[in-house]
Parts: sequence; C-alpha cells; structure tokens
Amino acid sequence: MLPLISFVFSFPISSKLSKTRMVVGIGSKNISGSFLEVIEQQGWQGLWAGNTINMLRIIPTQAIELATFECVKRTMTEAQEKWSKNECPKLQIGPVSLNLSISWISPIAVAGAAAGIVSTLACHPLEVLKDRLTVSPDIYPSISVALSKIHNDGGLGAFYAGISPTLIGMLPYSTCYYFMYETMKKSYCTAKKKKSLNRPEMLLIGALSGFTASTISFPLEVARKRLMVGALQGKCPPHMAAALSEVIREQGIMGLYRGWGASCLKVMPSSGITWMFYEAWKDILLAERRHL
Repeated sequence: MLPLISFVFSFPISSKLSKTRMVVGIGSKNISGSFLEVIEQQGWQGLWAGNTINMLRIIPTQAIELATFECVKRTMTEAQEKWSKNECPKLQIGPVSLNLSISWISPIAVAGAAAGIVSTLACHPLEVLKDRLTVSPDIYPSISVALSKIHNDGGLGAFYAGISPTLIGMLPYSTCYYFMYETMKKSYCTAKKKKSLNRPEMLLIGALSGFTASTISFPLEVARKRLMVGALQGKCPPHMAAALSEVIREQGIMGLYRGWGASCLKVMPSSGITWMFYEAWKDILLAERRHL
C-alpha cells in the first residue's frame, strides 16, 4: 500500500524513462529533449513504457527494504544496549583477548545497507525486466514476451544480469539514504527541541535524504545501467570500472552525472512521500498496538 501511494503521487514514470535513456547514452542529453524524442518515436504512451512492471516492482522492493531496515536496526540496537549493560563477548586467541564490541557500529548504517542488499537480491529480476521494456520496447513489446525472450536467451541466470554492479551501486546509496534520513531527523528534532516531526517536515527531510544519496551514488548508477542494457546495443563493458572509464572517455567527467536531473525529479518526491506515509502508518500501528 505505502509504496504504491508514494509511486502514484510522485513524479510520473516518464522521468524514470528519461533518466534510463539518458544514463545509457540513448538520444538527447537533456530532460526536455529526451521527453520529446520518446513522444516522437513512441507517442504519448511511450512515456509510460515499462510502467506496469515498475508498479509491480516498487511494491515488493520497498516493502522488503523497509521491513529489513526496521528489523536489522532494532536487532542491532537491542544487542548494543544489552552488551553495554553486560560484558560483551570476547575472542581468545592464545594469550590475546579481543573484545567483540559493536558499540562503534551505527545500527542505522548497517540496517540501511542490509535493506538495500536484501531487497535487491529479492527483486532484481523485476529491475532487469523493467529496463528491457523501457530501453528496447521494439524487442520487448510486452511483459510476457520479455519474460520468454530473456529466459530463452540466458535461462534463469539472465534475470540476474548485472547483479554484482547493482549490489555495488546499491550499497552506498541505501546506506547513505537511511543514515541521512535518520540523522537529519534526529538533528532537526534536537535543534527545534521536538519529540517528532510533523508531516511536511517528514516530506522535506525524506526528499533531502533521497537527493543526497542519489547524488553521492549516481556515477555507480550510470555504470550499472550501462552494464545492464549495454548488451542490447552490442557493446557491454566487462565490469563496472570499465563502464565508468568508457563514460569518462566518451563524455568526460560530467557524463557520470548524465540523467542526474531526471533522477532527482523522481527520487526527491518519491523519497519524501515514502517517508511521510511510512512514519504516519507506523504511528497508527503503534497506537493500535498500545490499545490492545
């Protein structure tokens, strides 16, 4: 429910399509030009290419991601509190005794990384399917055709094409995304001497966390998209470093941020709305639990 709400109210799927085309080096180098090219080639319907699979993808992806984040954060926080009260476990190697303390580890950062990794492993086939439908609608005109063609070309393993660079790119994004949100929320509440944020503040801080995480990790997103759809153009780089080098060689350093504007247009409202509704639903569920 929550992922669908944030998806419907955030920037239209056309921004996602424009970003994907710009990142992989297809067509115009700016957002408006990319929009016009899509409309000329595919009509208005082309702006929603891959929309159905994206809606199917976003629901399980964010559900798994948020659930994993909360579970890991609570588990690590409880473990740190328990070990701070009692003596933490020790590892004895001959005469050397090592304290296995985890007090220096941020539960939020670890939970954010875990959330990104688990959701990616679970939902990566849907991401592959979405990118194929978006970039090559002539080759993959429908979900059923895409499923059949991808499986026939490479078996089940083809649905996990590009999983390594995806995980590499997801790790800094997801870690920064959750860490920035929780840190900014805590800092803001402390500065304003408030116990919690109101809805507009959640919307703003959520959008800022998405903007920051996307900006920091965007070059890895460019390399990931190049690897995932490069095979469709017959020029797939062998690994992420090669993809980054190829982008810099062809387009310069700024090429690593091609499509960044379109990405922000999607990520910021989507992130803000997601956190606003997530916090609202969490408050409602916790209030109901207290009354039981």
